Amino acid sequence: MRLRRRHDTVRVPPYERLKVWQECHRLVLETSRVTKSFPRDELYGLTSQTRRAAFSAAANIVEGSAKHSAREYRRFLDITIGSLAEIGYAFRVARELGMLSDSDWDMLEDLRRRAGFLTWRLYQSLGERVRGSVHL
Repeated sequence: MRLRRRHDTVRVPPYERLKVWQECHRLVLETSRVTKSFPRDELYGLTSQTRRAAFSAAANIVEGSAKHSAREYRRFLDITIGSLAEIGYAFRVARELGMLSDSDWDMLEDLRRRAGFLTWRLYQSLGERVRGSVHL
């Protein structure tokens, strides 16, 4: 029998105190507010998809913060990064279809980019922890 000892355990403050979650949470709230004005025939299309992607970004930070290893946490942050990219595309489509004003676009894009930057920084810092782990 081989023993494996992992030193990539991570202690994370409650997710509500994480700046990355705070930004993603604001993005969820603003996405919900802005998509209320989308056409009714988009309720189960672009509106739903955009809201679900925003929620997924924040929810994966919450779920990842509950994990005990940096490797697991990074997996959830990777999903968050994908969700933020998906939101960016949804906002672009909404803007090009005239459903999103320039001011809302600017505000949402700014939030999305900040959330993405913070997510990436956390992802990288956890990566240093994973690379430094010892396997026996």
